Amino acid sequence: MNENLPPDHPAEPPAATPAPATPAPAAAGAPGWERATMERLLFATLEEQKTARRWRAFVRLAWLAFFIFIVWALTFRNAPSDKLAPHTAVIEIEGEIGAKTEASAENVLAAAKAAFEDEGARGVVLLINSPGGSPVQAGIINDELRRMKEKYKKPLYVVVEESCASAAYYIAVSADRIFVDKASIVGSIGVLMEGFGFVGLMDKLGVERRLLTAGENKGFLDPFSPQTEKHRQHAQQMLDVIHRQFIDVVKTGRGKRLKADMPELFSGLFWTGQQAVELGLADQLGNLDYVAREVIKAEDLVDYTQRENVAQKLAKRFGAAMGEGAMKALKEMPALR
Repeated sequence: MNENLPPDHPAEPPAATPAPATPAPAAAGAPGWERATMERLLFATLEEQKTARRWRAFVRLAWLAFFIFIVWALTFRNAPSDKLAPHTAVIEIEGEIGAKTEASAENVLAAAKAAFEDEGARGVVLLINSPGGSPVQAGIINDELRRMKEKYKKPLYVVVEESCASAAYYIAVSADRIFVDKASIVGSIGVLMEGFGFVGLMDKLGVERRLLTAGENKGFLDPFSPQTEKHRQHAQQMLDVIHRQFIDVVKTGRGKRLKADMPELFSGLFWTGQQAVELGLADQLGNLDYVAREVIKAEDLVDYTQRENVAQKLAKRFGAAMGEGAMKALKEMPALR
């Protein structure tokens, strides 16, 4: 302390302890700052490249695993063997019958061919749960099933679950016998053509329909044009012809078992399974297990139904995505001049 200071002068504060110095990054213009900056940029670039390589490797491994799964699923499908023990072959016909559905003629007949050719199959059962669909697809299936029955000398039976109506019944009459549940829906032997007409609505809205055709009947069944009597009669004639074909197929398949004195049998009405047995549209009550055990005498069931598995669906979606990507790439390519 300074002894010469006057008594009222404040004392000097004690000197603060200096903090340890922190090395500061090289400032621009300081020696070596260019090298330090380049090193940081180089390390950042290397790390980014390393991350990108890892991601590409992961994506490639994922695609490889996906393709391996597809190959495995397509190769090891649960297809019935040609050397199975005695069994009952089952083919499901479910949902709408159409060219692009699982109940298409292509799928049903492929399954039927495999079932009839398998030496272990003692009989073939169509397990039907369908409201109907395309008369063309049903006609193809009916014709081929009758041919296969004759060629392979194996019995063909139908077991109806919930419903067997319209085109589904068209298929069913190819069988030797039809089994139903007492509450099943059976029948609907008829044909329909449906659509809508918007002419009155267009008139109210003040919309004018401009339809140009080459050929006076080219606008036939156009929903925005008035329906003429000539067109209505032509459509009705087509329906009558297809209905007649349907009736002939039913009579050929069921024969004398039908109650021919029933005037409404071919009117498009449907009945319960119990009523169908009484009318001769079906033979007796029974389910799949009963038919396999008591009729075919082979309790083991083998499903021959052609189904689109998960791998096939994924492959189709992947193929569609690849095709869409290729088309986009082609569109984006510069045109040759």
